[in-house]
Amino acid sequence: MSYERFLSGEPVIVTAALTGGVHGKEANPNLPETPEEIGRAAVAAADAGAAVVHLHARESNGERSFSTERFQAIDDAIYEQLDADGRRPSDLVIQHSTGGTAAPNEVRHQPLRTDPPPEMASLDMGPLNRYDHLTSENTRAMVDALHEEMVQRGIKPELEVFNDGHLNEVHGLLERRELAEPVYATLLFGGGTLSRPRPRNFLNAISNLPDGALFNTIGTGRHQLAFATMGILFGGHVRVGLEDSVYYEEGALAESNAQLVQRVVDVAETLDRPVASAAQARSILGIE
Repeated sequence: MSYERFLSGEPVIVTAALTGGVHGKEANPNLPETPEEIGRAAVAAADAGAAVVHLHARESNGERSFSTERFQAIDDAIYEQLDADGRRPSDLVIQHSTGGTAAPNEVRHQPLRTDPPPEMASLDMGPLNRYDHLTSENTRAMVDALHEEMVQRGIKPELEVFNDGHLNEVHGLLERRELAEPVYATLLFGGGTLSRPRPRNFLNAISNLPDGALFNTIGTGRHQLAFATMGILFGGHVRVGLEDSVYYEEGALAESNAQLVQRVVDVAETLDRPVASAAQARSILGIE
């Protein structure tokens, strides 16, 4: 496997994961939770170079929400903030999360039902453990059902691959269902159910992707910058943000999602990878 084979001059898509469904302001007071905070964070991330924003919704008390209404409120806040900033709605690609723990199938579909629907949505490819007593099941039946609604609503699936078993599930999904090209898989590295954060595991993962698939790279916690750099270097795309790491560096909390975006934009430019605009991201991902 040669360096030259994977080095690409194609623009790199930077996704900002603004706020997850697990930790909140107790982990970093700069993490956005309300629709208004998320709207401001989304536009700041776009100004720093993000083409895509990955969204989770929260209830008013900060807890995770799957409701269409809460996702709608976030989307509306983003559009309002874009307008106030002199930008257009098309200047960002909105991606909703459908992942979650202890939520029935029907509830997991609710983030897909905003008006308009998100241009992208995450699709977890298999089970993963949360804490000591919780598991996110992600059965094949659930994955297929979520994918079917994404197809019906014209939503590009982002296949979230937490480990090698999930990579097998990507191949299985392609055997069961017809996915619009290009297939877009996000490779996660870190602790717990995620692939061990080792360079050899990253290289193995990208070499075992389906032919023609594009990949996005996430390193959680202190691995964020290293794996973003590898993703850029080997011709992939990257995701950073306060969902995946609340720190900028050891002992220093990140000031914002935009700060984390700006750092990987600087890395991409140093490595001669131009940073994709939202329009370029749509073209690369086949989003109409």
